[in-house]
Amino acid sequence: MDPIIFLIQCLNAVQYGLLLFLVASGLTLIFGIMGIINLAHGSFYMIGAYMAFALQPVVARGLGGGLLATILLCVVLAALLGYFLEWAFFSFLYRRDHLQQVLMTYGLILVFEELRSLAVGNDVHGVPVPAWLKGSIALGDVMTYPVYRLFISGVCLAVAGLLYWVLSRTRLGMTIRAGASNREMIASLGIDINRLYRIVFAMGVALAALAGSVAAPVSSVYPGMGNSILIICFVVVIIGGIGSIRGAFLAAMLVGLVDTFGQIFFAGAAGVLVYVLMAGILLFRPEGLFRQG
Repeated sequence: MDPIIFLIQCLNAVQYGLLLFLVASGLTLIFGIMGIINLAHGSFYMIGAYMAFALQPVVARGLGGGLLATILLCVVLAALLGYFLEWAFFSFLYRRDHLQQVLMTYGLILVFEELRSLAVGNDVHGVPVPAWLKGSIALGDVMTYPVYRLFISGVCLAVAGLLYWVLSRTRLGMTIRAGASNREMIASLGIDINRLYRIVFAMGVALAALAGSVAAPVSSVYPGMGNSILIICFVVVIIGGIGSIRGAFLAAMLVGLVDTFGQIFFAGAAGVLVYVLMAGILLFRPEGLFRQG
């Protein structure tokens, strides 16, 4: 393989892996800390993409902002949505069995899809890339790489660093980690565990929506886009270890590399290579790459 083509594919793999990490980190927080099997998590990715499509013209004309302001607004609205959903629906599921969790979150998928269809229809939409991110960087004499894809990677890395800092260096992060280990002890210390769970759920929804809004200009906005990413994100969470942010990061990068290079070297079997990776890791480490934390 030509070195320039190899470099481009590595950049694509890293960008895809980092995007998966954003979605999967929210899923592993909710799954590992709150014990909720949230099948609707992919819908939050879709909601972020559709909010970017719907809000960018409004932000540009009404507030004078661009894509960055739109993304920030999407994250804030998604966090508020997540806080409300936890209070209205998910707070009733903690002591229920997983079957009821699956049924309710699957019902939310249907609700979100129907609301999406009523609001914007079933067409495929595009989100324009801002002028300052439309360029490409020359790689060699012929090949180029889009600046916006590098922007996606930069945003994902910045958010990953911020998430690590919050969970490992702040009082909120310490409380979240303690609540994941022993929620009864945290409650007995006077900490409002219900409020803590709402914050965690809002964080998870905001991370998924952020990934959707950032990816919208390169992936387009289309019906069912959340369902396709949900499956691969569950794979990332299982490989990395349920509840582990470090594991989700490493697993997302592995999945990005396997998927990207699998489509080049094993095009006919590219769709199953990620699941072979998951099966191989679980064979030797049933708990995933990292334990919770």
